[in-house]
Amino acid sequence: MQQKNKGTVLTSRNNRYYYLLALVPFLFLVIMYELLPLLMLIVDSFGLDSNASVRFSLDNYTKIFTTLKYQKSIENSLRITLVSTIAGIVIAFLGARAAHNSRGRFRNAFLTVLNMTSNFAGVPLAFAYMIILGNAGVIKQIASVYHLDFIQNFDLYTSGGLTLMYIYFQIPLSTLLLIPAFNGIRKEWNEANMLLGGNSAHFWFKVAIPVLLPSIFSTISVLFANALCAYATAYALLMNNFSLLPVNISASFVGDIKTKPKLGAALSVVMMLIMCLVILLNNYITKKTTKWEGR
Repeated sequence: MQQKNKGTVLTSRNNRYYYLLALVPFLFLVIMYELLPLLMLIVDSFGLDSNASVRFSLDNYTKIFTTLKYQKSIENSLRITLVSTIAGIVIAFLGARAAHNSRGRFRNAFLTVLNMTSNFAGVPLAFAYMIILGNAGVIKQIASVYHLDFIQNFDLYTSGGLTLMYIYFQIPLSTLLLIPAFNGIRKEWNEANMLLGGNSAHFWFKVAIPVLLPSIFSTISVLFANALCAYATAYALLMNNFSLLPVNISASFVGDIKTKPKLGAALSVVMMLIMCLVILLNNYITKKTTKWEGR
């Protein structure tokens, strides 16, 4: 019996070594393509583009938070990101609920459309909006015929138009992320709520939404990161005419006149710090929500 137990222990240890050996290629990729570039980016952010001999300086960060251009880029990015995230999660909640309650062909067609539209972003999305809502867009032409002033006066090439596009590509992604969460809501809970004299509002605000809150906050975190780092859509629509963090980062590395890679690295670090703060806040709220549910 003891020999058998020893053989089992040795086998488990060998299997553990095999698993660790299988992780070596993955760890190599993580270190070479994620951790090492991240470390180099942070180190570069403390250098100066104008003086290569200076190895450590906070001038780049001072410039970011004291220059109006970079202040506006952070403000614009946060505003558009927050608006598109809130609007996207609200509409996605309704869409995910509709998908959860539907069955058959409608559900399959709905999921198919979601999968297609979730991949429709970037430059193609910007061009599509130019064709539809641009100065000579199809909807603008129809609005001019029927004298719909509120559509005719809409300017796509502003922060409002950019926010509208951000909301568009946020909705399919958030809906796809929320649909599995709705599968955790049981019909028995609603039946118990009705037996106890509760109505639909009681069920959603007292039972369903508290259960969905961790998934909702996790989806909000994903949407925030998705909108904050979006570059192609904004650049294709407005190029450098609207100050955003991703656009300024790109301009620092591929400037037409002079590149500023050290400043671009500092801007990238600032964007990563904003994302980390949002993730930490999301984790904190999720933990508090889970404790509250446990009570």
